[in-house]
Amino acid sequence: MPLNKIISITGKAVPVPGADMDTDRIIPARFLKCVTFDELAGTMFHDERFNADGSSKGHPIDAPQHAGASIIIGGENFGCGSSREHAPQAIKRSGIRAVVAESFAEIFFGNSSGIGLPCVCADQADLATLTDITTAHPDTEWTLDLEAMTISSPGCTISVRMPAEPREALMQGRWDAVVELMNAPDAVAALAATLPAPTYSPAI
Repeated sequence: MPLNKIISITGKAVPVPGADMDTDRIIPARFLKCVTFDELAGTMFHDERFNADGSSKGHPIDAPQHAGASIIIGGENFGCGSSREHAPQAIKRSGIRAVVAESFAEIFFGNSSGIGLPCVCADQADLATLTDITTAHPDTEWTLDLEAMTISSPGCTISVRMPAEPREALMQGRWDAVVELMNAPDAVAALAATLPAPTYSPAI
């Protein structure tokens, strides 16, 4: 089974400004009853984007100039709040392939890394530059390079940061636990052979 290596991501960006973007805002609780994560497509920031009658609030995600964007530019402490794994799933299922922010909540970062959604940090001043260029020229394509640890467009290169272990897992295709197991049948069989046989105790 092929590895899902993530080395670089290229696409338009969309600024989602503000610190402490919590998971309740990323995915409202009423959407958590979905049967599969695929049902979360289009639900990210729902209550930030739409009024009760479904009309648009004019959120940047829905701005015509940012249509098709695949990289979110966030702020400090992105993904804080409750630990719901639906938050990064909603972001990824809605077409976003990476998030660049000043910092991330630890659980959100871990959940994102585990589904192949790179979350990288940049300095506040660099995020401002990224936002300014994207706002002035929304068709700008940015390339997030996990090998060079940069996000760049013609004429602008910004350094980003990510802990070594999740970065290596993304680049080597080890972020997907199922694929990793499928690629190591001998190791799985060897471990299984060391485990005790299951026992059955009838209910009394």
